[in-house]
Amino acid sequence: MKEVESKVLPVLEMSCAVCANNVESTVKALPGVEEASVNFAANTLSVTYSPSVISLQKIQEAVQAAGYDLIIESEDPLAEQEEMSRKHYKKLKRNTIGAWVLSVPLALLGMVFMHMPYANWIMMVLALAIMLLFGRSFYVSGARHAIQGKANMDTLVALSTSIAFVFSFFNTVYPQFWYERGLEPHVYYEASGVIIAFVLLGKLMEERAKNSTSSAIKGLMGLQPKTARRVIDGKEEEVPISSLQRGYVLSVRPGEKIPVDGILLEGSSSVDESMLSGEPIPVEKSGGDRVLAGTINQKGAFTMEATGVGNETMLAQIVQMVQAAQGSKAPVQRIVDKISGIFVPVVVLLSVITFVCWMVIGGGDYFSYALLSAVSVLVIACPCALGLATPTALMVGMGKGAERHILIKDAFALENLCKVDTVVLDKTGTLTEGVPVVTDSCWLSESNVCFLDILYTAELKSEHPLASAIIRWLEDSGASTCEAGNFESLTGRGIRLEVEGVTYWVGSQGLLELFGAQIPEKTSEQIAGWQENGQSVVYYGKGNELLAALAISDRIKPTSAAAVKELTGMGIEVHLLTGDGVKTAERVADTLGIKYFKAEVMPNDKEEYIMALQKLGKKVAMVGDGINDSQALARADVSIAMGKGTDIAMDVAMITLITSDLLLLPEAIKLSRRTVRLIHQNLFWAFIYNLIGIPLAAGVLFPVNGLLLNPMLASAAMAFSSVSVVLNSLRLKFMK
Repeated sequence: MKEVESKVLPVLEMSCAVCANNVESTVKALPGVEEASVNFAANTLSVTYSPSVISLQKIQEAVQAAGYDLIIESEDPLAEQEEMSRKHYKKLKRNTIGAWVLSVPLALLGMVFMHMPYANWIMMVLALAIMLLFGRSFYVSGARHAIQGKANMDTLVALSTSIAFVFSFFNTVYPQFWYERGLEPHVYYEASGVIIAFVLLGKLMEERAKNSTSSAIKGLMGLQPKTARRVIDGKEEEVPISSLQRGYVLSVRPGEKIPVDGILLEGSSSVDESMLSGEPIPVEKSGGDRVLAGTINQKGAFTMEATGVGNETMLAQIVQMVQAAQGSKAPVQRIVDKISGIFVPVVVLLSVITFVCWMVIGGGDYFSYALLSAVSVLVIACPCALGLATPTALMVGMGKGAERHILIKDAFALENLCKVDTVVLDKTGTLTEGVPVVTDSCWLSESNVCFLDILYTAELKSEHPLASAIIRWLEDSGASTCEAGNFESLTGRGIRLEVEGVTYWVGSQGLLELFGAQIPEKTSEQIAGWQENGQSVVYYGKGNELLAALAISDRIKPTSAAAVKELTGMGIEVHLLTGDGVKTAERVADTLGIKYFKAEVMPNDKEEYIMALQKLGKKVAMVGDGINDSQALARADVSIAMGKGTDIAMDVAMITLITSDLLLLPEAIKLSRRTVRLIHQNLFWAFIYNLIGIPLAAGVLFPVNGLLLNPMLASAAMAFSSVSVVLNSLRLKFMK
């Protein structure tokens, strides 16, 4: 099996959805490329390739030969793309203003003052200036694609404006041709100029709106500072982030953002990690603790050793993940791509058919009408609205998710999540905190400090999974270690030790029976109540005397009940799977209002449970920790990993909920439903626009009411169709 690499590369020089299709097909055809996907809205190429067969330079050369370009060698390709986009927008703005400055007098001459002396010659000069000075890129791109036997939106613009200009130029230079045939020569210079002005205006508005769709990525990127303070020989030196390497020692002052991932060396502080974890309470950090890029140092100054720089930081990985997700394609988009691939040739054919039909029906008298209609068809049928319909909605939806701590890995997951009618929840770490805690205690003798210290000392030596819960509880109580000896671990039962010649023990009921300790009736009733609620019980004694009993359980998260209620209210069936006993599962299910549950399940049992649901025709989402539940996650229609901060299983699931809040799950489903609804709206309007616009441009209503669509109006309609699709997608940003 070949080793493969996946990259997301910025693409330059794309002007429409057909361009994206051309780049994609060019890269896919290269040997060594396994998968290629171009996102026109994000101007990115997601490529999976084998470095042993083909290099990025070869891929770039192929793309350049097709008339486009890639950014492959850059310290910060996104920043470089953003800089180039800024320059492109500035140039586009300049061309748009210039085109309109000349188009307004051109349109006035063509429609109001057409009989003034030398009007045709003045209009010719104005139209030529617009075409060569401000619309030059359309002709260069159109010609370049024509040489390669390809076409794009620029082809349509170049073809339509050139035909109108050449016809007008002929009528200006040789009007006698028509006079000799009893016809009046007409010129359409205003059509040539104003079409370019409208198309440029549409591109400018589209570019501006498209930039808004990637604001989530820019927001995430903006979390990392541009510079850091490196400590060399005890002195601090400010250096750019791009120059940092692993092992560098950095200084961080109060209130500053942490520049890269690393380990705290000296000092201590509290760090606001809410941008990654969603948890509002700052986390205390001291020597040896991990700190993450983009998080905010609160009050203390410290030095740290860089362990993750550049693309290795957690923040960079999240940015790359969101980027890759925004560049992926929903199943519906693949259908649109196929349509876009044949769209331009079909439009050119329709334009020719329109011209021929007019000439056959009306003869030479209808030549002007035939030409106008053919040009209008070329202009109005731009496929940009179709190409932007899906990716813009996906980009905004995934960006909105990232802002809300919902990381969606690909478009397939986002499109399928809205179809889910059954959610299967793992218990530990999903519905519960995932960390056992001491919930109650019953002391038979006074719980003096001495007994607490001995218990603390014993648990520090214990290897039992519940020991950590008792240690945390005792630390909160102020317990400390004491002198003890003769530690002995009693497998499956607990631990015993001696303090000042007296034997103490901590463990299960088996250990209690071994030492012959008795449980008073009142305490026995309390312990029975704990066990009935599915809590584990640990006994602590001295010799044959029981000192205390502790109840330990994995607490249900505060938001779990609300999340289950909301899912049920959305018409989604909720199931609970756990490896715990039946009593524990029953207690959790009853507490949360879950009707369906199964206890004592192994990993393969979870997978079989999901398969059984799928056989019943259900669309299943599995929510787990992404590691223990990997089989079930792989089997589910949509897999969702729950985590907290950096402990998330990003590699396993299609969707990751970064925080421990289960309420993000119904929020993710609602986001999916709204995004898919927007995609369908966009596609509907894009298709309807072309289905209505092309026949109108061809002149089907002319025999009925004399309506003939002017090419200038066609260009305006084409420009605003693309903008309307993008603006419709942006509505999602403001939805609650």
